Amino acid sequence: MNQEQISKIETSVENLKNKNSKIYFIVQDTKGNAKASIHYIYELVLTLKNNGYNPIILHERPDYTSVSSWLGDKYESIPHQSIEGSNLQVSPDDFIVVPELFGFVMDQIKNLPCGKIVLCQSYDHMLETLNPGETWAQFGFYKCITTSENQKEYIKNVMKSVSFDILEPYISEDFKPSKLPAKPIISVHSKDQRDTVNIIKTFYLKYPQYRWVTLRDMRGLTHTEFAEKLSEGFVSVWIDETSSYGTFPLESMKSNIPVIGLVPNVLPTWMNEDNGIWVNNKSHIVDVIADHLQNWLEDNISEEFNGKIKTTVDSLPTKENFEKQALSLFDEYFSVRLKSFEEQISKLQTIEE
Repeated sequence: MNQEQISKIETSVENLKNKNSKIYFIVQDTKGNAKASIHYIYELVLTLKNNGYNPIILHERPDYTSVSSWLGDKYESIPHQSIEGSNLQVSPDDFIVVPELFGFVMDQIKNLPCGKIVLCQSYDHMLETLNPGETWAQFGFYKCITTSENQKEYIKNVMKSVSFDILEPYISEDFKPSKLPAKPIISVHSKDQRDTVNIIKTFYLKYPQYRWVTLRDMRGLTHTEFAEKLSEGFVSVWIDETSSYGTFPLESMKSNIPVIGLVPNVLPTWMNEDNGIWVNNKSHIVDVIADHLQNWLEDNISEEFNGKIKTTVDSLPTKENFEKQALSLFDEYFSVRLKSFEEQISKLQTIEE
């Protein structure tokens, strides 16, 4: 019996050494709508695939909507598999990466013998599908990847017995300053679309003299369109109280567009009082927009403010940084699991002798 066990474990060892072990990433179907959290996962998966790993996108239903409609075709080469109606074969040397939103899935797969990792991009969702008193660790998820140091500190005070790694997103090179003069366009992006609608309606009612200015809702655009449209304006508006990282304001800054934003509950690591126009009261945003618009029309935006934005952009991780860190994390995960299997073989061989 020991020899049979040893043989199975040796197979797992070879799979890990050769990077043949599967890494399943569970993703939400956005139905063709752009979502930064899904883009982040696909970028991570593509990085692993391009560097010899064996990642697979795992989705709930067979009618999963391809992300190519809003992200482009470069992710089409990634293998996809549906959970529903398929016989999912998971080996002890495989890994499953589950977003924090899928707490119910963690319960369903708690008895699988594979490596289990939580990918937490939003602390606001981490308890949403868990029952009171449930924690990731009780389902065998002792490792978490998150996106910032501040979010890590928040989560670890809630989720005990879990270790954390940080993989900070990078902002795509598609976001760059326009070569043309800025247009009288204000790009508005919010987590709750009602906030966008309220800002637009309130602004035009309160400041009818600025009806010639366009307030553009940034929803429903492809990634490329989003980047192009963002760079056309002179300012952007961001409302996301539960954001833990904030890709949109950074995309704006990288496009050389200043940001008027509501300070979120968990302060992003990159945010400081000088690199944006930050407000604590949502109801004040339309007045701040009007003030900034007047300054822009009078060419009264300080160079120091623009310099602070550039300093923030220069400090952001590059694509190369992101890929290097992602590979370092999974190299370590594979190495730890490989060592565990080798120790099991050693123990079984000792017993057999």
